[in-house]
Amino acid sequence: MSRALPKYNKRRVAAIGAAAALALTGAVVVNSALAGESSGKSGTDARTLASPGTITCPDVAAQLPAVPATAQAEVDRNLALLDTQITEANQRLADTVGQGGPNFVQNAILGPLEDKRIATVNRIATAIGRTADRPEGLDALAPCTLDTAGAGATATPSATATGSTGGADDAEDGGNAGDTGDTGTGVGTITCPDVASQLPAVPATAQAEVDRNLALLDTQIAEANQRLADTVGQGGPDFVQNAILGPLEDKRIATVNRIATAIGRTADRPEGLDALAACTLNQ
Repeated sequence: MSRALPKYNKRRVAAIGAAAALALTGAVVVNSALAGESSGKSGTDARTLASPGTITCPDVAAQLPAVPATAQAEVDRNLALLDTQITEANQRLADTVGQGGPNFVQNAILGPLEDKRIATVNRIATAIGRTADRPEGLDALAPCTLDTAGAGATATPSATATGSTGGADDAEDGGNAGDTGDTGTGVGTITCPDVASQLPAVPATAQAEVDRNLALLDTQIAEANQRLADTVGQGGPDFVQNAILGPLEDKRIATVNRIATAIGRTADRPEGLDALAACTLNQ
């Protein structure tokens, strides 16, 4: 019995030691897992907290003249749309952090936003102009800027964009007028209604401005077709509509409104040209 006791004690010590080692190992594994989870959460939080900045735009409402009562509802609706456009652009900014090259924000967010704002402020000007003097120069309020410091930045004209958005001139002048562009790539062709054939007699004083905008419409449809070719296979089923046809329509609305305004300075302003803005993809 006296000799068995030490042997038993040895087995007991060994068992206790093994249990302690197992517990220690489990603690290490658990702690390691927790550390990994914590590290993962830290990385996620860091990405979530990394602010891409804020898009700021000039205040259109503050720059408007007195709005006739007959135009108030339409003006208010378009002012609300301007706010929605900025909200959507900021959301897209957050959703696309780290995507694209150095010109991604300008080409994919600020440029299309400017096009939309041009179309919207032109609708505001048109609504006011039906019963009062049409406010001019609202297009200058269209460009927005990216404020990476988080403070309200003073809006400045957008830098010239490259690629599909066509840059500041394209944004200023809107869309593409009624032609068919064909890049010969076999990916389809964007076709738009012909604006020129739908215009009334153009006064001589407006001819140069009208011609410039009609030429720009042709350029923009060519650029849209080029973007169509460059982005084959990208995005989901609505990519072409959301990334190409939609922005093109916004540009065209802005452009035909400028054409109508140029004519309307010395003759009856043609109405209904917005109906020629939408384009289609022929495959």
